[in-house]
Amino acid sequence: MILSSDGLANRLKPNGSDRLVIVPSPDIARLRQSGSASVDLHLGTWFTSLRQARMTCLPVGEKHPESRVTRTHYVRFGSTYILHPQSFVLAVTLEWVRLPLDLSAYVIGKSSWGRRGLIIATATGVHPGFVGCLTLELSNVGELPIKIEPGMQICQLFFHTVQVGADPPVSHSQFACTRKPVLGSVERDSLAQQLANAHEYHVQHRQGEPE
Repeated sequence: MILSSDGLANRLKPNGSDRLVIVPSPDIARLRQSGSASVDLHLGTWFTSLRQARMTCLPVGEKHPESRVTRTHYVRFGSTYILHPQSFVLAVTLEWVRLPLDLSAYVIGKSSWGRRGLIIATATGVHPGFVGCLTLELSNVGELPIKIEPGMQICQLFFHTVQVGADPPVSHSQFACTRKPVLGSVERDSLAQQLANAHEYHVQHRQGEPE
């Protein structure tokens, strides 16, 4: 069940040990009056882009220092970051978010930005127990450069309840407890590794067969 504006306002009240925390906190009275089923989040001051000149392709499944493939920019409040057409950058929310164990969330871009060509990764899941600033994936699919400014409303966060057991698990996301955008790692899971091993075994045995 998606939380309504009243439900969100109640969960944001500082009267429980396992409450929803958003810092800076939304205006609870305004949230109730809005009737919205989401909380607006604002753009932070850190941006991470890929180092195109250093890489012929982006390595996937290989471990490299993040500084080798990315560079980080700080943009102070009152300044702008220009996102050029067909460009991609990781950004971060101004807000620090803490989800209780019975709530999860997903990030949705605001349509006012989408109509200008700025696409924010939609339906990005935020797991129960997550703590930290949210990394945003921003792409300019339009034909004109877009100026974005730290502090501007950039996305919205929808929350829904999660049924928890007697011993609910805690999120161990690699993106937790971050204040800057994080590229993260992409690794082969167990199935992909098994398939790769099976293929290598098959090739080795085929090479040993007489022609």
